[in-house]
Amino acid sequence: MRQFDSILVANRGEIAVRVIRGAQQQGYRAIAVYSEADSQAPHVKLADEAVLIGPAPVGESYLDMDRILAAAASTGAQAIHPGYGFLAENAAFSQACVDAGIVFIGPGPEAIEIMGNKAASKRRMLAAEVPCIPGYQGSDQSDAALLAAAENLGVPIMVKAAAGGGGRGMRLVQSLDEMPVAIASARSEAENAFGSGELILEKALIQPRHVEIQVFGDSQGNVIHFGERDCSVQRRHQKVVEEAPCPVMTPQLREAMGQAAVNAAESINYVGAGTVEFLLDAGGDFYFLEMNTRLQVEHPVTEMITGQDLVALQFKVAQGYSLPLTQEEVKLHGHAIEVRLYAEDPANDFLPATGTAHLWDPPAGEGIRVDHGLLQGQEISPFYDPMVAKIIAWGEDRDIARRRLLRALQKTSLLGVPSNRAFLIDVLGKEAFINGEATTAFIAENYPDSFGEPATAAVEQMAVGACLLYRSSIDQAALTVPACLPAMSGFKGTRAMRNHYRFGDQENPVDVYLEELSPDRYCVTIDERIINLQWIAAQQNEARVCIDQVQLDVRYAYPGYGQVSVQLRGELANLSNQLAFTGGADSAGGSGTIVAPMHGNLMEVFVGVGDRVKAGQDVAVIEAMKMEHRLSTPVTGIVTHVQASAGQQLASGALVLEISEQE
Repeated sequence: MRQFDSILVANRGEIAVRVIRGAQQQGYRAIAVYSEADSQAPHVKLADEAVLIGPAPVGESYLDMDRILAAAASTGAQAIHPGYGFLAENAAFSQACVDAGIVFIGPGPEAIEIMGNKAASKRRMLAAEVPCIPGYQGSDQSDAALLAAAENLGVPIMVKAAAGGGGRGMRLVQSLDEMPVAIASARSEAENAFGSGELILEKALIQPRHVEIQVFGDSQGNVIHFGERDCSVQRRHQKVVEEAPCPVMTPQLREAMGQAAVNAAESINYVGAGTVEFLLDAGGDFYFLEMNTRLQVEHPVTEMITGQDLVALQFKVAQGYSLPLTQEEVKLHGHAIEVRLYAEDPANDFLPATGTAHLWDPPAGEGIRVDHGLLQGQEISPFYDPMVAKIIAWGEDRDIARRRLLRALQKTSLLGVPSNRAFLIDVLGKEAFINGEATTAFIAENYPDSFGEPATAAVEQMAVGACLLYRSSIDQAALTVPACLPAMSGFKGTRAMRNHYRFGDQENPVDVYLEELSPDRYCVTIDERIINLQWIAAQQNEARVCIDQVQLDVRYAYPGYGQVSVQLRGELANLSNQLAFTGGADSAGGSGTIVAPMHGNLMEVFVGVGDRVKAGQDVAVIEAMKMEHRLSTPVTGIVTHVQASAGQQLASGALVLEISEQE
């Protein structure tokens, strides 16, 4: 037995939160590590102790084995859990833990080494009589050998990096004429990503399902499986939606695939949690793809249909205990579906996004689970994976699970940074997904031109947005009224005016006019439509409103000056009032001081030090939310200081230039 009562978690984000919480529930002292960028992160605050291990770049912090081992030594950690990223599949790190007398909560270095190389693992699987895709995994890596093997296999062919994963070093070849270029590019990418240019070839299966089996082994030689997960909905070989069980699974197929996965694990004396991945064709034949020697991101769906805590089970077998249940005792109940919520811009080819989570309100409800590591107000860093949360729903059957997950996503609020929330909602509503027919070709077939531009804001969203900007301006004005003027509290001021806002882009502006009829009651005119709106109740970032006799909830945030994000009926609109940035003191940060009203790119500065400017003159232009906003000076005077330059990324409130006011 290798008893331990303290665990260091060598990871970050929702991964670390999940493992730390699981450790504390089992009575272990949980220790976090963090980079300088993560000093206020949730996993740091949750842990019993936390150790700074370096600056933001992962190579200088979370991937630095020496710093992590030093953190374990300084805190007296007796075991290390690597999470399910970074060092989780690093054989050298597993061995370093063993050498340091620290329990590595995962498989031994030999198993990681074998399964970490696609060529070696495939040779081992063939020896264990695990069904494998026809291909080439030989040691001769010359172009001639690869081209000859490709000719024998016939197209289509997948060229794959033997080391690593995640779609890097992978190319689909439809014609043998494409092979030389595919080999060169895959080899180069593999060398850059994994330090090894070794390649394998596999016969490409067109439109298969990606099905994986959760296996678990103990040090007594027992190996069982916990059923399967269908991970077919993928983008660029990255999983987007996962579910358990697989919609087309039969008891006979589950038994055969489960036994193949157990055989694979037994062939390498596997201990701990692992995942054996297969491709399943339309005829019911399946083929070994790879084995991930760690817990998977999508493990919650397995936990929800089996009732097992897989992290707690990892702790148990890592101490030398045998598995507490047999294969016959593993039962599957209901259906679970998981989606990955990313900070990314679907309209811009799903590029990762950064920014401030001005509002983060994850969903809750019957059958809903959310694993995340994000705090409201937290900056989403460019240094790490853009996944911010996993949202999972369980139901008695697949239809209930899907509907619950769809509703949960509609109730999820992540404002201030682009996300794939709307894309996930759209995926769950596609007929092929509803019918359980999705294969690995699902996204390519349903989104041939990416996800497209964000939907145009609805008139109700613009009406609510105008009210929010108006109410915010009233609140700000109230803060500036001197305490010695209480008699002015009844003065209506702007309340008697018809307030004008302009949303949309510069080519398609939408003018919105708002009048306050009485406290909390408004009349909003958009084009020829008149909307009556009443504020029923409000608290920070959410409100209950009545629009034309219909009550509903609104979530909102103010990303920057003149901006408001409005989530209504599950749909999000990011609105920017164009009139807030032209010809007036609203575009300045104070008399003679011009600041960036929002996060954006400074496109041009029109003036220089010593230039004379007149009130209302445009002095700079900033691009934000794909729109150009001109900044004008509220005063006449001389430019005394220019702080920013064209092309610079500016944070909201950053100084652009200063003007010395003159008569």
